[in-house]
Formats: sequence, C-alpha cells, structure tokens
Amino acid sequence: MAFMRLGSKSEAFHREGQTWLCTTGLVSDVTIEVGDMKFHLHKFPLLSRSGLLEKLIEESSTDDGSGCVLSLDEIPGGGKTFELVTKFCYGVKIELTAFNVVSLRCAAEYLEMTDNYGEGNLVGMTETFLNEVFGNWTDSIKALQTCEEVIDYAEDLHIISRCVDSLAVKACADPSLFNWPVGGGKNATSGQNTEDESHLWNGISASGKMLQPTGEDWWFDDASFLSLPLFKRLITAIEARGMKLENIAMAVMYYTRKHVPLMNRQVTMDEQVIETPNPSEEDQKSCLEEIVGLLPSKKGVNPTKFLLRLLQTAMVLHASQSSRENLERRIGNQLDQAALVDLLIPNMGYSETLYDVECVLRMIEQFVSSTEQAGIVPSPCIIEEGHLGKDGADLLTPTTLVATLVDGYLAEVAPDVNLKLAKFEAIAAAIPDYARPLDDGVYHAIDVYLKAHPWITDSEREHICRLMNCQKLSLEASTHAAQNERLPLRVIVQVLFFEQLRLRTSVSGWFFVSENLDNPDNQHGANGGFKPRGENVRERVSELEKECMNMKQELHKLVRTKRSWKNFTRKLNFKKKSECCKPKDQATPAI
Repeated sequence: MAFMRLGSKSEAFHREGQTWLCTTGLVSDVTIEVGDMKFHLHKFPLLSRSGLLEKLIEESSTDDGSGCVLSLDEIPGGGKTFELVTKFCYGVKIELTAFNVVSLRCAAEYLEMTDNYGEGNLVGMTETFLNEVFGNWTDSIKALQTCEEVIDYAEDLHIISRCVDSLAVKACADPSLFNWPVGGGKNATSGQNTEDESHLWNGISASGKMLQPTGEDWWFDDASFLSLPLFKRLITAIEARGMKLENIAMAVMYYTRKHVPLMNRQVTMDEQVIETPNPSEEDQKSCLEEIVGLLPSKKGVNPTKFLLRLLQTAMVLHASQSSRENLERRIGNQLDQAALVDLLIPNMGYSETLYDVECVLRMIEQFVSSTEQAGIVPSPCIIEEGHLGKDGADLLTPTTLVATLVDGYLAEVAPDVNLKLAKFEAIAAAIPDYARPLDDGVYHAIDVYLKAHPWITDSEREHICRLMNCQKLSLEASTHAAQNERLPLRVIVQVLFFEQLRLRTSVSGWFFVSENLDNPDNQHGANGGFKPRGENVRERVSELEKECMNMKQELHKLVRTKRSWKNFTRKLNFKKKSECCKPKDQATPAI
C-alpha cells in the first residue's frame, strides 16, 4: 500500500472532547469551527499556507488584536480532514494513504494551498501522491471508494475520471504481467475478509469456496464493493476499452448477487450464494432497476436463467414497469435458451392462477415476433415418426426448441383449475404451426387440461382440440388418442382417419418403388446382366406383403394391449412435475 509521511515535528495537539488545542504554549488567536469540532489555533501558520484562510483571517481581524472565529463547515472531508491539514500547516508529521489522499487533495484545493503559499504545499504533495496511487490496482480501488465522501469536489478535480480510467486499463489487462496486487476477496476499504464465503460466478451454477480471483474475472470482487454510480462508471469505461461483453455481463451479475440478495432466495440447493448484509427492499429495488440498464444489450450475452431470476425478483420488489418490460423483451429474444423450471414464475398479481401465464405469453410473443423479423421462418413440414431422432441436430431450430418448451410449460400449468381455457389456447396458439414437427407435446398438454377441467362443455372440448393437428401425431400418440374418452368423438374419428391415410400412403409408396425398380434399364443381375421382369416383381410384392402384415400386426397389438398414458408420456420423456399441482381428487387417465 502506498503511503507518504510529511513533516517532522512531534505531536503538537491534544483533544478535549470536540475541542483541539495547540500545545506550543502560545495563546490561540483564531478559532476555526468545523461542524461540532473547534480548533484553537494561531493565525501565522495557517495564513502562510492557505490563500482562503489568509483572506478570511484578514476579513475577520479587529483593530484591538483580539482573536477571531471562523467557520469552515463546507470543507471537504470535515473535521477529520481539517485536523490533518492543520498538522501539515504546523509542520507536524502526517501520513498520506490511499484512504485519505482524495479528501486531503480536495481540502487543499478548497483552502487554496498552492505553491504560491509556500514551496511543497499540500496541493502539489497530494497530487504527486495520487499519481502513485493510480499506478496500483488496490490503492486505486480504495481511493475511488473514498471519493463518495467528497463526490462533487472529486468530480471537479477529475479525480474520479482519472481513477476510473486507471482501473479500466488494469481490468482489461492481465494482472500477472505487471505484478498488480488484487483484492482476493477483501473489502478494499474495511479489510473484511470474504475468502471463506461462497458465491455464484455466472448466475447459473457454482461450487467451491471463494478464492482469489484469477484470469479474466480477477477484478469482479473488488469492483463489487463500489457504490452503484461508481460501479456503473467503471463498467462503462471497461466496455469502452473493448472488454468482451460476456465478461462485463458476468461482472454485473456478480455485483447483482451481492447487492440484490433477494435473488439468492431462488437459488437451488446445489448452488452457492454470496453472503452479504441485507439492504432494504427499497435499496434493492433501486439497484435492480439500474442494473437492468447496465446489462449488455447483445442477444445471448446474459444467461437466460439469470434474466428470469432477475425478472422474478423485480416482480417481488415491485420494480418499475419499464424495468420488467425490458427484462421480458430480453428473455423473449433468447427464449430458446430457457429451461422449463425457470419459466414457472409464481403469480404476484391479482390473477387466481398459480403461475404468471400472462408474463410467459408476452415473452413467447416477443420471441415469435423477433424470429419473424429476422426472417428465421422454416418451411412447414410434417416430420415422419422416427425421422426427428435421425436428423435431430438439423431440425432442432430455435423455434422448434421454443415450441417444445411451450408445450412442456402448458403441461405444467394445465392442472391449475383456475387456468382459463382462453389463456391456455392463447399460449398454445402463440407458437406457429410450422414450429412443431410433431404435435405429441401439445396433445399431452390438452389431455392434462381436459383431465383437470372435466366440467368444460363439449363445444369447448372441440375448440381446444383444434390446437393440435391430428395428422402430426406419432403412431403411439395416435393410438392413445384413439382410445382417449376425454376427446370429442370427431377428434377420435380424425385420428383414425389420418392413421389409415398414413398406412395407405406407406403402401402406395412401396408400390411406387416397386414399379420404378422394375424398370429393365435399372435391374442388373449378379453377373452384370438384367433380372427377368417377373422375378423382380415377385420379390418386391413379397417384401411389400411382409411389410404390410408387420404394420397391421403392430397396430393391432398396440390397440389390443391398451397401453396407459403413463407409458406414453414416459417414452416421450415428459417430466412428472405437473403431478405436484394436480388436484388430489383427480383420477388417473382413462384409456
């Protein structure tokens, strides 16, 4: 830590309560009041070093030579700083540190303690020491924190901007190259050690103890001790110097975890949190609203999990509407990166539903809108059963991922007896038809809703079933639907019709292939010749008959065995979380 000792005389003052007395033996001829403190001093040492005091003493002096009383309530740093100034004027030894140099520099400027009033005056001395402080990361952090006490004066003297710039340069560089000491989990101002505390680095998951930061994130902890206005200035300066947006986002997330501890209530059991004193909810609300605007705006830089937790916290704290809309828009733009469990946002409003379906609907609409504006609209198609597994990597577009996510979300909220049919339909219909290669997911959600709402009318059942395309159900989903007593008869007939159509199409395809392969121009024998036409036809017909027989047997077997919906959902890998919000008096699905 940088420090400098000024002066050489021994202690010349002693304190009695809020009064400071000089021990030189001479009678005091000037009293200076700073707040509640009174300094009984002598005119000559003061006016020989300070232009302001020289002027004030001259204006207050009387002809009879009696002492004068001056008030310096506006001096930067207050009585504690003026005590050091007084010792400097008397030639008493003082020590400059990163903790006091900023207030002393501001006080020296206020008192006009320039070299015009003595060589090596306080303005020049503190300015020289400040330049040394700016060369060290830890001292720069300490000095920047103390700027809060004299914010206006430090701003006018450009101390804050110079300090922020020096920190930004160091944060964007590798500290090991310059042997810069870093905080390593210590509060730069109080020295409070936080090395034994655990924390969450990126808002998603973390493990282990808080150790000395290394690599590109070494500066996060020290920066998190800054006040929000100074932290914002530091982040802005670092971003202007070209630091990766991902690192900036992680630093903001780290700061948020510390200053909005309400977010930590949403952390799962396997995650670690930063232990910090709890500020008031009003302070957390103000901090959150500022942080929303500080997060990088580029899509995908901020983890969706963190944004969703921030949104939930904003709802709890009743943050401004603009902040919540900002978060909803950010989440909606990258909804394909969200996890189902994070979308289950508890309802904080006046609605009777268990989850905030209105918020999720707005985010879905934002995603669809942004996707269509970007021109990312795949051509509609019907995926044959089994084809998705072979080319899944190509077919799982962001829109398809969101469709799967929404279908899963609908299945989770469907057991809520207070969920209105119109809201369920609005969420399901928000996803365009082309986004679902198969409609098994939406069928599962519809079936869960029908089971939880047995009182809805037949016309409402007809209406909700229009959300799914019976032609896009897999063989197993079709088999289940054909036996589902909760579905309207018209839907069951449609399912059977499209299943027959699919079988007929497969048979026709076999005949088409057989006719093409029967072309003598393409039928080569084992020895390079041609197979006889009759032999080729008999082989293809035999294969076709076997295939048709296998298909019929398989379909008949599925219908006869009447496999339960539980087995169907297990094969589709649907989670069982929805069971936790089902009414206890509901029966198992009928087949």
